[in-house]
Amino acid sequence: MAIKIILADDHPVLIAGMQHELSALRTLDIVGTAHNSTEVIDLLTRRPCDILVTDYVMPGGSVGDGMGMLAFLQRRYPALKIIVFTTVDNLAMVTAMLDLGIKAVLSKADEIDHLIAAIHAVHAGASYLSPSLRTAGAGPTAAATSERQKLSRREAEVVRLYVGGASINEIAQQVNRTKQTVSTQKNSAMRKLGIQRDADLFKFAYESGLIMGSGNTDTPPPDTLDSNKDHAAN
Repeated sequence: MAIKIILADDHPVLIAGMQHELSALRTLDIVGTAHNSTEVIDLLTRRPCDILVTDYVMPGGSVGDGMGMLAFLQRRYPALKIIVFTTVDNLAMVTAMLDLGIKAVLSKADEIDHLIAAIHAVHAGASYLSPSLRTAGAGPTAAATSERQKLSRREAEVVRLYVGGASINEIAQQVNRTKQTVSTQKNSAMRKLGIQRDADLFKFAYESGLIMGSGNTDTPPPDTLDSNKDHAAN
């Protein structure tokens, strides 16, 4: 079932851009857009929603914007998961958002891929922080980066694609392997990491930097045994 999303921003062009990019993914369903807190509340009252992607500064609504709006939404809709997509880069303010229970904070300067990854991560129960904000003071942990070295190149590739929103079938088609092989590689990666839930897999991918995308250059080297198994499975 697709993740139901409401997009909120007071800039129509930005809303249109996000809607265009996110609507192309079968895993996401944009159920509405809003330009202030009044419209957000109206949509949440009328339409089921899993995740709200909202700007931080969005004046003009009935409950204002910023921390006041976020606190109100957290109280009134405790099951709603909120992603703040903003130009705010003050670490103290970002920390306050996270302390409030906001699941993800991203910068509008980030690539759209990070918003897509954040949506899937938050839906799975994990949290996500903007790469630029991580660089400023909350980067990938050394422990998680070390754990990442346990994975073969192909296992890391499968995990990266999976946390990016691709299904097992889609990954199999993209990397030209069988569905069974891809599923085995995902399970093998989770076993090596001591992970049992997808939410923890998203958390690992975020903390290790794996979720940053295919441009990472420190991907673990190929594991010969895994590569041979892959070849045999195909």
